[in-house]
Amino acid sequence: MSRAFGPTTTIAGEETVPVAMVSFGFGGGSSPEDGQPGVGGSGGGGGGFVLPLGVYAKGPAGNLAFRPNTVVVLAALTPLVCAVGLSIRGILRTVRSHT
Repeated sequence: MSRAFGPTTTIAGEETVPVAMVSFGFGGGSSPEDGQPGVGGSGGGGGGFVLPLGVYAKGPAGNLAFRPNTVVVLAALTPLVCAVGLSIRGILRTVRSHT
């Protein structure tokens, strides 16, 4: 994974630089079918994603601040919140069953 920065854009007097997380991977393989010599299989593939994290914004006063993309933050935190909730529920059920 790495970060990618977009070109600087001025919006309503603020200079902004978009920031994203970029990840990609590729793979391939080959395997003989049924162990017969001279007969083989092959394959390959790849994929990737880009996650817009937010922007660095520099206002007219010269203050630099990072402004996160709230939609991405919520989407990333949802599975974490669900996992924590399920863990707490399991712990409470275990404690209650032993009392």
